[in-house]
Amino acid sequence: MAENILIIGAGSGIGVGLVQHYCNQGHQVQAISRQPCPVSMERADVSWLSPADDQTDVTEGVSEQAVHKVVAEALTAEPAIIFICQGWLHDNQHGPEKTLRQLNAVQMHKSFDINVLQPALYLKALFSYLTRQPQVKVLVLSAKVGSITDNELGGWYSYRLTKAAVNMLVKTSSIEVSRYNKTATVVSLHPGTTNTALSAPFQANVPSGQLQSTAATAERLAAVASGLTPQLSGKLLNWDGTVLPF
Repeated sequence: MAENILIIGAGSGIGVGLVQHYCNQGHQVQAISRQPCPVSMERADVSWLSPADDQTDVTEGVSEQAVHKVVAEALTAEPAIIFICQGWLHDNQHGPEKTLRQLNAVQMHKSFDINVLQPALYLKALFSYLTRQPQVKVLVLSAKVGSITDNELGGWYSYRLTKAAVNMLVKTSSIEVSRYNKTATVVSLHPGTTNTALSAPFQANVPSGQLQSTAATAERLAAVASGLTPQLSGKLLNWDGTVLPF
């Protein structure tokens, strides 16, 4: 049965993959991104929405007012599944910190703004919908390196810190949402290593067979979404649906 799907951060590599996957499966997609709509996404089953405005109240991203406005527009379609796909690891000036000596405020602020604050603002804008929509499912992309228990290597300070924070954001949100809507599911999700700009500088270290295309990752994440139950709400899940430690 065709459903309505909302992809926030649809301009990312995984976001585009999810939009294409769900369209190919016959679903209607609401896509939110500050990036212009790709030519391949100019189709009747995709509504490409932009939250961009002239005022910003965070270092990276758009204002809370713009977030609420674009979410309200997207929710008119009553999506059954919602993905939040924002994430940042590096740019031309900043790479993952291998030591405390490499920490700097600019990088940490940018990582927090994109990896934590933006998903938090979108969850806030979605809150009233999540408390009343039956069987709604929300999947917030996170990372296994945000697991405190699993951290045996150290390094990558900003990224690890912010992904751990996202996991706590999801856990706390899931508890509050469940007080109003026992059928809702809110999880954080490790997508696996995917061939995107985020992972490009580090792909040489990925074991053979583990690097996935965006299409393959989207298919796997969609399978996780379809199998979600409220009993999993608040968990950090792997790309195969298994529960990862916090």
